[in-house]
Amino acid sequence: MPAKQLPRISDLAQALAKGKTTSRALTESALERAEDAAGEGRRVFIQLYREQALAAADASDAFRAQGAVPSVLAGIPISIKDLFDVAGEVTKAGSRVLADADPAARDAPVIRRLRAAGAILMGRTNMTEFAYSGLGLNPHYDTPRNPYDRETGRIPGGSSSGAAVSVTDGMAVAAIGTDTGGSVRIPAAFCGLTGFKPTPERVPRDGALPLSTTLDSIGPLAASVSCCAELDAIMTDEPVKAPEALPVKGLRLGLPQTMVLDNLDTQVSGAFWRALDRLSAAGASVIEFPFGEINEIPEYRGLSGFTAPESYAWHRDLLARGRHLYDPRVSVRMVTGADIPAADYIDTFKIWKDVRQQADLATAPFDAVVMPTTATIAPSFAEVAQDEDYFQINSLTLRNTYVGNFFHRCAISLPCHNEGEAPVGLMLMGETDGDRRLLSLALGVERALSRISSSLPG
Repeated sequence: MPAKQLPRISDLAQALAKGKTTSRALTESALERAEDAAGEGRRVFIQLYREQALAAADASDAFRAQGAVPSVLAGIPISIKDLFDVAGEVTKAGSRVLADADPAARDAPVIRRLRAAGAILMGRTNMTEFAYSGLGLNPHYDTPRNPYDRETGRIPGGSSSGAAVSVTDGMAVAAIGTDTGGSVRIPAAFCGLTGFKPTPERVPRDGALPLSTTLDSIGPLAASVSCCAELDAIMTDEPVKAPEALPVKGLRLGLPQTMVLDNLDTQVSGAFWRALDRLSAAGASVIEFPFGEINEIPEYRGLSGFTAPESYAWHRDLLARGRHLYDPRVSVRMVTGADIPAADYIDTFKIWKDVRQQADLATAPFDAVVMPTTATIAPSFAEVAQDEDYFQINSLTLRNTYVGNFFHRCAISLPCHNEGEAPVGLMLMGETDGDRRLLSLALGVERALSRISSSLPG
């Protein structure tokens, strides 16, 4: 079972600094959870770095004893999604297709920066194959169970499925995932974590196997906004400085009156509107506005977007040689890219440019746009067993988060449910390149919600 109270990076950094714990102890505890035969570790990690992690922890403790502490992350266990290059390893991206691929020649920039910051890399986490779904199911390596309601059996959300459960179950303090249509924020919302999707170019994407070169971004899942901000600074190679919380009083939060509020289940609706009431009571102005630009997103108009043609271009040769090795629910979406005319793909870029400009004007009066992260709580495995239900639920799950990806914005999902309830995410969408301001705003919102973000339902 997941820990009731998840540690924050800054708290562990202080404990390490004061000698109350060691990196070795933190790493051994994380490994114990990952290797528990009764736990989720075998489904969370595609590759667990047991010996490497212990060696890195010992080195971190030795450096600390000499006064060498490169960052707040030094000595702290972190998991990485299975689509980042690590020197000498094959980047499988949750697949069987790439089992015989050449090992990576070098670490991805994100991995190099984590290592330089002193992070202890715990292993490569499970994911939807090639990141192509918001639900997190993987038929090759099984699927981690959501920490909420394990008796029923619920999906973790995806595509960064193992990333989320590695944190909720104490196998890592935080996780690095990717987000093309919601793949950081969805598992964060479903599992009761905070998940941050930066503006795409903010974190270098070299050495991360792509899904959509236009939409991909790299971001953290963790216990709190401050944890996400610290990881964001390290991955962007900026000074690690805790953000100053923006006061909620006086904030103008735009609430779209569009499809993002349609078909909310009762748990999401109840938690979301309670959260807005709390923010209003704290002095924020929640202002309804049309935001009709959402309806112009190509996928919502029945047109092709970026993901199918861009993923097909990368996978074309692999699909021709071994489509039978793919998860059919992934390959069937990729191959639609073969039938998209080049002119339509080029037209999508024109739509993208025009609609983004219109959206920028529509949201300019607000400090952030607020909406539910997902329309439902985490579905059960039984609910997504049939293909027709799977694709319908996947589409609904991605609906709200994809808005931020298409508009090239930064966005963050915060837990907004009461303790003991099903996890629900409240999403704040900022402006393009407004990442640090959004993190400051989110820190204020997190405090105003009067709940500890790292508190999880049992």
